Amino acid sequence: MRSGARAYGLVVTSVSVLLLASPAAFAIGDKHGQAPPPPGPSGDSSGSTLTAKATATQIKVTPVSGGASGTSPKPLAPVDPNWKPPACWYEPVATPQALKAAVDRLKKNPDSDLVPVTPTLSWGEDLMVNHYEKGRAENGSGDGYENYNLGKDGMFWRGVINQDRANDPASYDCEDTLFWQNARTLPANKHAPTPEVLAAYAYNKIKVPETEIEVKPAAEATVNLPSWVWLDQGTFKPVKVRAELAAAGVWAETTAKPVALHLDPGTDDAETSPASGDCTINDDGSIGTPYTKGEAGSTPPCGITYLRATAGKPYRLSASITWQISWQGSGGAKGNLPDGTFETTQDMNVREIQSVNR
Repeated sequence: MRSGARAYGLVVTSVSVLLLASPAAFAIGDKHGQAPPPPGPSGDSSGSTLTAKATATQIKVTPVSGGASGTSPKPLAPVDPNWKPPACWYEPVATPQALKAAVDRLKKNPDSDLVPVTPTLSWGEDLMVNHYEKGRAENGSGDGYENYNLGKDGMFWRGVINQDRANDPASYDCEDTLFWQNARTLPANKHAPTPEVLAAYAYNKIKVPETEIEVKPAAEATVNLPSWVWLDQGTFKPVKVRAELAAAGVWAETTAKPVALHLDPGTDDAETSPASGDCTINDDGSIGTPYTKGEAGSTPPCGITYLRATAGKPYRLSASITWQISWQGSGGAKGNLPDGTFETTQDMNVREIQSVNR
């Protein structure tokens, strides 16, 4: 477990799934001339931002379009098992005035809280005064600063750990000591909060509602008779969420577009339609064709045919939605992220029709 050092030195008659969220200097803002927002929170003298815990980010994730909040406790699972959201990044946490106020409190009360200068390290009065007031670099922490850079346009930045990866060794990669960054620029660092970092952070926050699976023509499947699966028109829609770090003038909007429903019957003694088990989601949000009475023996465009009855233990039918992920952000940045999937399961009992020969 990490401990901060105190140092002095996320089938169907209808399926409804919607996404919603419940990271030389780089220039910030739209390169087509849109001015970036002003620098963010002042980091008040009470130290609410400066003294926030290591996993307390200022990145705000909000819905833009696509529906209601998800209810699933699970996030989308990336198709690429090697992809992970960012483990850490840097954020602005204090103005010169806020940093000076924090040190002044130390001077008046040496027993007051120390000042966190990295996600895991805090300094006391002597180190803070030497490094940020007198300009004397401490502990190999780069150049010092005179008089807290009062009068200069910018903020002091510090690393933030992604709470979802807090126990990952990679979360220790943002340990640069509290440093100065000029306004409207990003650090020349691979852990700068770029639009891509924010897009990936938003991806990891996407949750989807639980999916209710229904099977027709009957709740209990019959051997060699297809079970139809379909999705009503307009049920699936692309969902867009926005992640914004206002204090740095950076934002990204991540869009998840549903593209396919995959069926896994839960046994090798079954056939899917199509054979791949992948039912395409159409532009209008529909899948397959609704079942109507009298079509029990027909082959559905999307469905499952069980070839063997269950014997006490039901088959475990799973249905997973594939979501295609893209993003765009400040400065005209844009790109793609790995597809995500969300799976739901249902027990399937399959009976065999009994016949009597005379």
